[in-house]
Amino acid sequence: MLKGNRLIEARKRKGLTQSELGNLVGVGKSAICCYEKETRNPTLETIIEFMHVLGVTADYLLGTDNLIKVESNEAQEYRTMTKEEVMFIDELRKDKLVYEILFEDPKRGSELVKKRIG
Repeated sequence: MLKGNRLIEARKRKGLTQSELGNLVGVGKSAICCYEKETRNPTLETIIEFMHVLGVTADYLLGTDNLIKVESNEAQEYRTMTKEEVMFIDELRKDKLVYEILFEDPKRGSELVKKRIG
């Protein structure tokens, strides 16, 4: 089932009303309202349209990812990580030395991993 709160967030980030989003994806305002309240599910075609119009993934809309808050000097942004990516990081954390080496300088850590795997 589509996560209504995620649809609302993505729509608002694009500065769209329910009517405007509906027009862009080919459904009515009432359908968007139902999707956001999670009382109705969109078709696969509509989900694909949401992806294109809102610039999000199906994983994001369906809630099968994990939101990661990234803070920098410029602004906050949100990115998604798959369950596998989160599991990989959790495994790395089990070995504090390896975790610290890889994440102290992520670019260098990536190069070390590439070199090791070949």
